[in-house]
Amino acid sequence: MSATLLALNAGSSSVKFNLFGWEDALPLLATGKVAGIGETPTFYAMEAGAAASQKKQLAASSTQEDGLRTILDWVQGHAGHDISIASHRVVHGGTFYRGPVIVAGDVMDKLRSLCPLAPLHQPHNLAAIEILARLMPDLVQTASFDTAFHAGHAPLFNVYAVPHELAERGIRRYGFHGLSYKWIAEVLRRDHAALAAGRVIAAHLGNGASLCAMKDGYSIDTTMGMTALDGLPMGTRCGSFDPGAVIYMIRTLGMSSDEAEHVLYTESGLKGLSRLSNDVKTLQESASAEARFALDYFALKTAQMIGMLAVALEGVDGIVFTGGIGENATAVREAILRRLTFLGRFETLVIPANEERMMAMEARAVVNDRSAV
Repeated sequence: MSATLLALNAGSSSVKFNLFGWEDALPLLATGKVAGIGETPTFYAMEAGAAASQKKQLAASSTQEDGLRTILDWVQGHAGHDISIASHRVVHGGTFYRGPVIVAGDVMDKLRSLCPLAPLHQPHNLAAIEILARLMPDLVQTASFDTAFHAGHAPLFNVYAVPHELAERGIRRYGFHGLSYKWIAEVLRRDHAALAAGRVIAAHLGNGASLCAMKDGYSIDTTMGMTALDGLPMGTRCGSFDPGAVIYMIRTLGMSSDEAEHVLYTESGLKGLSRLSNDVKTLQESASAEARFALDYFALKTAQMIGMLAVALEGVDGIVFTGGIGENATAVREAILRRLTFLGRFETLVIPANEERMMAMEARAVVNDRSAV
């Protein structure tokens, strides 16, 4: 069987995978996911070049581990591939990691310490690593971080105006969606060299949403902060929100910290504003005034924050859209751009997200570096 690299993105209700060949070009061999964990678990997979995908209903009680077992069985059995490396998307690397890492030694202990900073993502990312370590103890596993692309920010862009004692305990701006932005930087260097060397604002717009200011292919500033709750309004997350309002929710409205967290992460954003859905397509098709308001609000806040990042870059040469909304919702892109004519002329691009290939590229690089030692 040929050597392969399995890129995994494990969440609370799904495990997505891409299978790449280990050759220099990292050819995509297969893609798929287990979706609906906790509700109606279903396995989907499609080999490269196949005319149709495969689908299999899993038991209602299926867990993340069951989903991973299903993926491994299909890759090694049906598709006939030997898994040599597993690469995991891990949301938070904190100040520990500025790039990908082989999971060994005290890596997991460090990553577990960051779970409070990404409570909806980090525990599930790490659980997948632990499960795979049990199922395939000799497998080399790597971690790629959504925070790493922003790790080189100057202090002006990564501190909060709080006492130094709090900053020393981890309260600072990290930024996220770094794998998506690193892929955009890669594509720009390859296909748009002049723009890559300039001032670019990348907009990763999906159920999670953020912006990144890039100069010469490097992150200068971003809209997300210490957690993935900050910045733009998102599908179900509030985005930038007065911290005094959180105190009010807990102290005056009597909400527990868990209740406040639940509301701000899962009941806010487009879903909260529209009282209907976090899905942009559903909102666009709705005749509801609240649905229209939610989309207008999203476009306004995105344009406002693009203006903020334009200040950080001292101008804009290009805006790149990516993510589910950024790539597919033409009307939303146009609504954002209409509010930005004051910036003058700039190039506009749509670049499809490919975080999985970026993970594979990082994993291959870090494994080869270790082999060369």
